[in-house]
Amino acid sequence: MWDGINRRRFPRANYPCKVKLYKKHPAEEILTQTDNVGVGGVGVTLGKELPRFLEVQLELDFEDGVGSIKSMGRIVWSVKHTIKLDKKPKFDTGIEFTNLKAEDKKRIEKIVEMVLIKNPPQEQEA
Repeated sequence: MWDGINRRRFPRANYPCKVKLYKKHPAEEILTQTDNVGVGGVGVTLGKELPRFLEVQLELDFEDGVGSIKSMGRIVWSVKHTIKLDKKPKFDTGIEFTNLKAEDKKRIEKIVEMVLIKNPPQEQEA
């Protein structure tokens, strides 16, 4: 089992929120939702692979009435998988924030803390 979560500098929480990704060349808007979120970045599932190190603009809507968070980001990893019912490949994709504002970082920290208090991560057996 992959234990990458244990090597992250910032904890992530499973917290679905709406995400708009904007990429340039060619210009495209991609709508999805987060698989997980942390102050370092987000994990999303996309219907197409985006190249590593591609810079994208992110807009996250936590649907908490406060407004969306906007930040630039960079694709840092992508893993292809197929959902049995769909048969179309999907790509689990990690996006690192590159210019997250301090107030947005604090907001995400509070959300992650709230989720982790309600649902603490399970310890893995060796």
